[in-house]
Order: sequence, then structure tokens, then C-alpha cells
Amino acid sequence: MLFRDVAGCYEKLEGISSRLEMMGLLSQLFKGAGKGEIRALVYMTQGILAPNFEGVEFGVAEKMLEEAIAIATGHTKDEVKSLYEKRGDMGAAAFELRKGSKLRCMSEDELSIGDVYGRMLKVARTSGQGSKDAKIKMLAAVLASASPPEAKYLARYPIGQLRLGVGDSTILEALSISMTGGREAKKELENAYNLCSDLGEVGEVLAKSGISSIKSFSIALFKPIRPALAERLPTAEEILEKMGGRCAVEQKYDGFRCQVHKDGKKVRIYSRNLEETTGMYPDIVGYVHSGIKAEGIIFEGEALAFNESTGEFLPFQETIQRKRKHGIEEKAAELPLHLFAFDLMYLNGKDYMMEPYEKRRSALEAAVKGAKGISPTARIIADAPRELEGFFEESIENGLEGVVAKDLSAPYIAGAREFSWIKMKRSYKGQLSDTVDLVIVGYFLGRGSRAAFRFGGLLCAVYDRVKDRFETISKIGTGFTEANMEAFRQLLDKSVVRAKPARLESEITPDFWVEPRYVVTVRADEITKSPMHTCGRQRDEEGNETGYALRFPRIVGDGFVRKDKGAADATTTKEIIEMYRQQKRIGLR
Repeated sequence: MLFRDVAGCYEKLEGISSRLEMMGLLSQLFKGAGKGEIRALVYMTQGILAPNFEGVEFGVAEKMLEEAIAIATGHTKDEVKSLYEKRGDMGAAAFELRKGSKLRCMSEDELSIGDVYGRMLKVARTSGQGSKDAKIKMLAAVLASASPPEAKYLARYPIGQLRLGVGDSTILEALSISMTGGREAKKELENAYNLCSDLGEVGEVLAKSGISSIKSFSIALFKPIRPALAERLPTAEEILEKMGGRCAVEQKYDGFRCQVHKDGKKVRIYSRNLEETTGMYPDIVGYVHSGIKAEGIIFEGEALAFNESTGEFLPFQETIQRKRKHGIEEKAAELPLHLFAFDLMYLNGKDYMMEPYEKRRSALEAAVKGAKGISPTARIIADAPRELEGFFEESIENGLEGVVAKDLSAPYIAGAREFSWIKMKRSYKGQLSDTVDLVIVGYFLGRGSRAAFRFGGLLCAVYDRVKDRFETISKIGTGFTEANMEAFRQLLDKSVVRAKPARLESEITPDFWVEPRYVVTVRADEITKSPMHTCGRQRDEEGNETGYALRFPRIVGDGFVRKDKGAADATTTKEIIEMYRQQKRIGLR
């Protein structure tokens, strides 16, 4: 497949907002690709070179790209920088400069998708002394071989700014249409994606082996499984009713979610958002090596700072200090972590995903028995509200977040938020009893006393999984320290875009739009109806359109972004609507 066809499709995608039209365009693109090209094409459409857990990054700064465009087009770096600042889009700058370039295309052969992906992968893998200049030369060479429309997307790709408005869910449906003729296979494709966390691999298997291979997809060591997620209910009575009158209740810990993979002497740890974090936790790796006797195992746990002598759980503000790139060994000695294991997916060649919870738990307890620094989560089996509530209160008194109730007969449901797991967290003074994770989609300039910081607050959104779009729910202007404001401005300036992001629905216009990338944890007094926000927006009986909003929202935690969550991990529109209903039920009591 020629890259000019890919660029042409991307250009059309930018100009439409209809998800059905997007799926149609993408399905035609995937249909026209060779079986060996699908993986690269899917990655490129996602704006990545490889799945998160492989840790392959471009390592290309904007200034490097400006220099590469200058070399490829015969313009000066100042001219490139000036046009980029004017357009607010490196792709638009590359398009205009390539179009007006006096330099001829360096290659008479047209670029293929394989050429582009292979060259970009080589750029990412170039490291060491002199790597910066080598990367610039390689980028300049591929840009010089491109037409103006191709240069637009070649410039955007390595800095993560494709701006196609396409999410993973849309790609899955497009793959289904392209290979099977309809959208019905999306469920099987999504299940395979949840098991391997590699959309490129899913596309390649589908293209080469068909839907039958997708249906028989299985987990594999060192391919992280997309984590199961819990629903919310506010009372013990409602939880037990939903669980059929009896369930397991585990303590809920506020730490680092760790998915541990072990094969012989090889150990890897993956975070909630599927990035490899093995190097951050040498103590946990040591615990697994010395204490887990299984030859092969995949299990999940929550790691947090814990005083073994007193049995005291340390606050998350202390645990978070372990999230670092430097001084890891020293901090591990100062603040050792304890891993509380709560689920098992694989053990010694056997896939445990479809086994009932109780069988997984028994096998997990046997696998971690006697391991230093690793223990199963504390739990009870409850069949009465007072038992559940008593364990909940005990957990709160011990400094924990709350509890998670689990269906004794349910399988492990990867990548989904189901009522097989239900969390109940401590209530706060306001009517909203839980925090929410929101995606930053814009920010406002400071006014009055904040004018000096050029930062006055955030525009935040939730994620609608059905529409694969983001919907605004709150403007947040409180909970920031001076250090927070400066840090937010510096971070968000790197993600500023000139126009509203393609996957965002918003009636509010901030001073600056930003790519939906960063997640913050927010607490509010309650969820209210709002004509200003698009979260769950519907037309009421009087013909007015209203959505949902947060009343008195404020940033919590360390006051900065969640590094363990991506935009698609944010609280969903469906969750907000359900929390609103729960809030109203509690208010009527």
C-alpha cells in the first residue's frame, strides 16, 4: 500500500465528525492493505510504533523535527519555526514548506506504508552518542521523499499529533467491517485486544488467519492483559442484591496496580495503563524471584508502602514517592513496598481467565504462600449487609479506601467494567461519595491574582465508550498550588492544539485546547444537571438539552496528572449517569 493513499484517508478523516463515516473510510483503508501491512497500518493510525508495554518511543523533540523539515525543504530553521508558531500544527507547516520547496523529491519511488513505518522505527531505535543528528538526518530523508500531503502526516506522526479523531474502538469496528463485511465481529476483536493489549497484532491475526483465530485467541506471558474494572454501588444491601445474596469482599488498597508476569527467571511488571514498570520495583521483582515457585504465572496485585512491623498502611502520598526514574534503589530501601495479590490469570501453562473467582483465588493463595513481601488481599465471604458493612468500616479504620465485592462464580473479565466486581468507598461530606478521573481537554488563562501564572483552570471531560468520544463535565479552578499552576501550564503547553480536538464534544471554548491525553483525579460535592456540559446530554420533556456537571470540583491527590492512566481509562459517561442515579437514591432515604 502506498503511503499517499494512507495520507489521503487521514486527510478525509480530519474533515468529518460522523463515527459511521470514519469507520467506513478506515475499513476501506484496511481492506486495501496487504496482510503483512495491517499491523504497521494499525499502529500508525493509533499514532504509535508499538503497544505501550513494549516501550518504543520516537524520542523526537519538536526542535529536531523543525530542523529535519528545514533540511528536507531547503528553508531555514527560523522559517520552519515561524510557520509552525503561526499555524500551530507541525503537519501544516511541513505541507506548506514542502509544497513551496525548490528541492525536488529525493526519490522517484513512491513511499509505501512499509517504508514509512520501517524508517520511523529505525529513528526510534537510534540511540547513544550522535543519535540526535542521526535521527534528524533520517527524518529529513523520509520527508524529502514525500509529497506535501504525505509530509503533513510524516511530520505529525513522531510527535504524537496525528489529530485523526479516531480511537481504538473505532479502529476495532473498522477492522471488523473490512475483514468480515459487518460490525458484528467487534466483540470478538475487542476480547482479543483485551487479552493481548496489542491492536496491531489483533489486526494482523484477523487479516492472515480470519475470525476463527480471533475467537480462539488466548493470553500469553509478557503480553499484559487489559485489567478488569469495578462498578460502583453505594450500599451493602444493593451490592449483595446484585451479587445474588453472597459474595467475597476484599480490602481495597490505594497504591500501584501491578500485573506480574513470570516465566522461569524472567519477571516483568506492568502498570494499570499497561506500561512496563519492572525497573521501578526492584523489591517486588526480588519477592517474585525468591517467593513465587511457579515456573510460569500471571497475577495482579496492588503495591503500597506498608509497615510490616506495625501492620500500618502508609498514605498514598508516601507510596507515590516510589514512582521515579532515578534513585530507585535508595528509595526502595527507604520505602519498601508490599504487594497485595488479588487475582490470578495464568499458572504453569493453564489459563485461569474463565475459571470462577473462587477457584482463581484458591490457586493464587497457594502460589504466593510464604512469599516475603507478597500476600493475598484480606477478605471475607459475606451474605449479610452487616457483615459487609463491618468489614468495610474495619478497612476504613485501617486507613484504606474501602472494599471491593466480587462475584464468587464470575470469570476474570478483561478490559471491562462489570458488576462481577463492585467497589464501595468511604463517603465524604458531599453527596458524591467517590472521586472521578477526568481527561484534560483545555485550560484557561489566569485572571486577577493568577494572571502571572498564565493558568487559571482546566476544562475536563469524561469518556463515552459507546461513541468513542470525550464529553465535557467540568471547569476546575480550585485545588491548585502555585507550583501546580506552573507545572500544569508547562505540561499542557506541549499539547496545545489550535482547534477543538476531533473526538471532543464541547459547548465551552477554553483559552487553549489540548489533546485529550492527561488524566486528573477530582472530587466534587455532587453531580448536577447542566445545559453547559455535553456529558450524557439529552433532550428533556420541555425540549431543552442538558448534560451532567460536577458541583464544586477540586483536584485531589498530589494535585497533578495520573501517570498510571490514559485518556481512555478516565471515568465514563455511563459511570457518571449511574453515580447520579445512586446519588438521587441516597438523597431520597
